[in-house]
Amino acid sequence: MTKLTLNGRTYEVDADPEMPLLWAIRDHLNLTGTKYGCGIAQCGACTVHLDGQPVRSCQTRLGDVGDAKITTIEGISGPVAEAVRTAWRQLDVVQCGYCQSGQMMSAIGLLTENRKPSDADIDAAMDGNVCRCGTYQRIRAAIHDAARSLA
Repeated sequence: MTKLTLNGRTYEVDADPEMPLLWAIRDHLNLTGTKYGCGIAQCGACTVHLDGQPVRSCQTRLGDVGDAKITTIEGISGPVAEAVRTAWRQLDVVQCGYCQSGQMMSAIGLLTENRKPSDADIDAAMDGNVCRCGTYQRIRAAIHDAARSLA
């Protein structure tokens, strides 16, 4: 049995400690906002926060989480999350939407650490987040818009 703190609640998950965190979140806890994309930490669709830092849940083993606080797209809150959510809506970032929870989790991670990111900062933070629809320009614009709203 593995004890997890997820989105502010404590859960016990009866699963192999080698299981990727992604499958515990989706299959055991029924939170499906975090997506499976590639399974090798190359696309970013599975991004969640561990103690506020973006990580790829497809390559994070359940047994390695320890006492870390996990936040999924369902549990984001606060001024940075709201600024990102609002910018995403206002700039109509989403096309198909599949990658967007991972994109937003990475953007929130960036803006939590850096409230005035340059294009280079955004590119570095978002590197590895793949958008099959190619909405990268809208994503960058939304991150800048969210940063301005937080200033």
